[in-house]
Amino acid sequence: MYAIQKKHIGFAIGAIFCLALIAPALLGFSHFANAQVLTGDELFGGDKTGAEFASAAGLGSGNLVDTISQIIRVALGFLGVVAVVIILLGGFKWMASGGNDDKVKKAKQLIFSGIIGLVIVLSAYAIASFVITQISTATSGASGQQGG
Repeated sequence: MYAIQKKHIGFAIGAIFCLALIAPALLGFSHFANAQVLTGDELFGGDKTGAEFASAAGLGSGNLVDTISQIIRVALGFLGVVAVVIILLGGFKWMASGGNDDKVKKAKQLIFSGIIGLVIVLSAYAIASFVITQISTATSGASGQQGG
């Protein structure tokens, strides 16, 4: 019965820790909400140009490729932080194992899993960076070849 309660306490602490990491990120995006009152004519553009309507509606003027790359960077950065936290948690469990072989084995497995996760995140970042560079090169009209 004690093991069940201990498991639930560990889960609750983990959930609170994850919320503590996620909450600032969600609150950081709150400045993107631009609530404005638009008339019926303005909702469908009326006689405004696309740029005027986008400005009135509170839409961003950034490049789509740049916006997508920023979203990918934030997501992969968050996943990288999670992987590092998993590695640190494994190290903490190893230090707190008290020489118990089962606990040391679980801690090593947690550290190894965190390292694999970090390698996956770094690989995903490299692949996403390459793909975004290639897309932006292809859509900008540049040939990518330099004459000599």
